[in-house]
Amino acid sequence: MTAIAPSPARVRAPAPLPGLVLVLAALLAALFTAAGPASAHAALTASDPKDGAVVATAPAQVTLSFSEQVAMGDDSIRVMDPQGKRVDTGELRDMCSGTTIRYGTALHSGLPDGTYTVAWQAVSADSHPVSGAFTFSIGAPSATSVALPTAQAGGGPVGIAYDIARYAAYGGFTVLVGGAAFILLCWRRGAAQRPLQKLIVRAWVTLTAATLVMLVLRTPYTGSGKFADALDLDGLKAVLETKPGASLVSRLLLLGAAALFIAVLFGAYARRTAEAAEADKPKGKGKGKQKDRGADKTSGPGSGADKDANDLLFGLGIGGTVVAGGIAATWALSEHASTGIQPGIAMPADILHLLAVAAWLGGLTALLVALHKVPDIEREAVRRFSRVAFVSVLVLAVTGVYQSWRQVGSWSALTGTSYGQLLLVKVGLVAVLVGIAYVSRSWTARLTDSPAGKPAKIARQRDVSRETSPASVTVPEDPKRAAQLARQRAARENAREKQVRDADPARAGLRRSVLAEAGVAIALLAVTTVLTSTEPGRTAERAGGPDSAATAVPNRAIKITLPFDTGGQNGKGSVRVEVDPGRVGANSLHVWVDDPQGQPLDIPEIKVAFTLPAKDIGPLPLLPERAAPGHWSASGVQLPLAGEWRIDVTVRTSDIDQTTVQKNVKIG
Repeated sequence: MTAIAPSPARVRAPAPLPGLVLVLAALLAALFTAAGPASAHAALTASDPKDGAVVATAPAQVTLSFSEQVAMGDDSIRVMDPQGKRVDTGELRDMCSGTTIRYGTALHSGLPDGTYTVAWQAVSADSHPVSGAFTFSIGAPSATSVALPTAQAGGGPVGIAYDIARYAAYGGFTVLVGGAAFILLCWRRGAAQRPLQKLIVRAWVTLTAATLVMLVLRTPYTGSGKFADALDLDGLKAVLETKPGASLVSRLLLLGAAALFIAVLFGAYARRTAEAAEADKPKGKGKGKQKDRGADKTSGPGSGADKDANDLLFGLGIGGTVVAGGIAATWALSEHASTGIQPGIAMPADILHLLAVAAWLGGLTALLVALHKVPDIEREAVRRFSRVAFVSVLVLAVTGVYQSWRQVGSWSALTGTSYGQLLLVKVGLVAVLVGIAYVSRSWTARLTDSPAGKPAKIARQRDVSRETSPASVTVPEDPKRAAQLARQRAARENAREKQVRDADPARAGLRRSVLAEAGVAIALLAVTTVLTSTEPGRTAERAGGPDSAATAVPNRAIKITLPFDTGGQNGKGSVRVEVDPGRVGANSLHVWVDDPQGQPLDIPEIKVAFTLPAKDIGPLPLLPERAAPGHWSASGVQLPLAGEWRIDVTVRTSDIDQTTVQKNVKIG
């Protein structure tokens, strides 16, 4: 029997941005709908006593083994007697050795016969909470008053709020770093543009607020699941002593440095860049045409800007890289990259991966805002971003291949596990995104500079008409009339800006292709979000996924889970099979049948057969005995030879409804 452990204690514009609004709305939807409770990658692999075991005498301790490193405290393992009274000493024993992750707790002596409940809760090395419960009996099974809740650790309203904050933090980081990189590397004049300033400042606010929410909710997220525990100062102090808590505090400190970076970027740097651009404007005849070329020239590094602007650019570049890398490291040091194989390589690779994602998708967001809101963005700025995006894709490809190998590990896991199949979908979306980006590059090559072409001419003509308009000179005394005229002027201004933006067909084509990129990026982000809550293929295959052979591990029982559907009423569920010790000779067999909600499902009959196709042995039929509702067992199951055995399990849910499911396992 398996269950979840009890918790231990001003004027409206005429809609110039419908596409952008749609993209942002879809992004939020993709984030929130995909942000269900994350499945942690650490799992309980063995226990002593085993789940459902009946022992003759009371054990001295209870031990739990896990697939990966976990963080546990003195109250993480609790053992309760049939009346619900704790019978453990409350002292955690660290029994880890090498690659074996095992913890235990001692039991009081003289325990009477009956059924005992073991409830445990821990935090996986990738920062996700995990929990569970099982029972064992001394002497003989008995009734128990301990109720096992069905709530999942890290789930419920607190889990939803925490996951929303987590993905908001990812989005804020991407736009903050990518937007700043777009200005410094691609369009220096963008530092003085209000739309880009608002975008980056809002990204900083989002990331800061999300980090604070995660820090405050960390205690209930990994513990009771109650919002009230967010006010527990002792719990907050305990969180600060953990690796995820330290990472969140470090992120807040780095965000303070990022605030200083933003103040200099939009303050002194924006002024110096504007002054340098003004100083580079030629005087006299042909001023307008030369002015536009000068603006394009000073929009990027290596221009004729003065020394102060270049010094500020250098300082902002170095400081911004350090701060961005530090913020990215707060994820790499506390989540998936910090656990598993090769963490020393995986963490730097994860930092590079996050920075490349930010430079590409965050820069893409900044470019999209500029194309919609700034009528005179230069062609050279778009070209520079195209080069930045190309380098980002190369970095993503290299780090992504490494991360994929690290999480998948084999070709069979790539095609035979949910993680591998989702990864293939992600690779396909990346290929589509790169293809659309190539189309955007072709539009960039045809893009004409607005200040030197027809759009600027239209704008100047409209400016003259506005200056000569009586409405712009005469201000009526009637406040209602004044407000009406203000709305009309705002509408004319928005229409004028839209006409400037749409006058260049290459610009319009680029805007459409960038919107398409953003749409595919949303789908890519949704798939990535699901991947973060899916057990890696390497772990799933080792644990015995539905389409791969479970590997025999010394001193560890083989455990497999198979879904079934007999087609009749109450005919869906899953069957869990345990072969212990999973080697040649005599073995014990346990079979549990669960309904879709994970509760025991009592059915009329279970049949099991073992076949070794390579040696033409079997099928060896077996009819296990019913031990408890939803639980069947058999002892002395003889497996004569080592090899890859096929286990066939026939599930009958009624007189006429039955099905057979199978799985290959390796017997050593």
